[in-house]
Amino acid sequence: MNYREIPAIFIADALGLDFLNSVATPVDQPVDWIADGEGLLSWLEQAELVPAEAIRRVRSEASPAELDEVAAKARDLREWFRIFLYKRKGSPLAAKDLRELAPLNRVLERDEQHGEIVVDDAAGATGFVFRMRRRWPAAESLLMPIVEALARLVCDEDFTQVKACEGPACTLLFADHTRGHARRWCSMAICGNRAKVAAHRKRLREAGAG
Repeated sequence: MNYREIPAIFIADALGLDFLNSVATPVDQPVDWIADGEGLLSWLEQAELVPAEAIRRVRSEASPAELDEVAAKARDLREWFRIFLYKRKGSPLAAKDLRELAPLNRVLERDEQHGEIVVDDAAGATGFVFRMRRRWPAAESLLMPIVEALARLVCDEDFTQVKACEGPACTLLFADHTRGHARRWCSMAICGNRAKVAAHRKRLREAGAG
């Protein structure tokens, strides 16, 4: 299925996991929202990881081949981190895991950010706040907010509550922030409802057989 036909999925409650969910099977065919450079730009914009102005500038300055190359690097990063996560989800991270995260730190070393004082819109333009701004010198800099999202996932999320949807054919991941940590599905409207329908049909069959 063409990724342009449906919007990207953001159900994980953690942007790093939403990035892993950028390839999924939402209906009956797999969709990769970063299958090419244009897809990567679209996903980053939907995720609000890159300002729209920066997206427009990168799109105008980089060639399609350059953007496709960055998208390929993003896919490699996604699948590398997926392996790391599946080995550890459901358990707390340990200091020894830092060795395997070295590739993230190597990318973060190349990041170009700077602090800036801006007007605090939330305060009705009566105060200031300090925010970080990122420069976008080349197409490859699009990887920076993705790597930052993965780093924040590692540092901020409890890996004991990182879960995979229990839907039989679903590949989506999420951070369970519910009270009691009882979340089982990527979405009650999708896999949760399918499970309810399947359970209801099973009860009807069993009642009929009895």
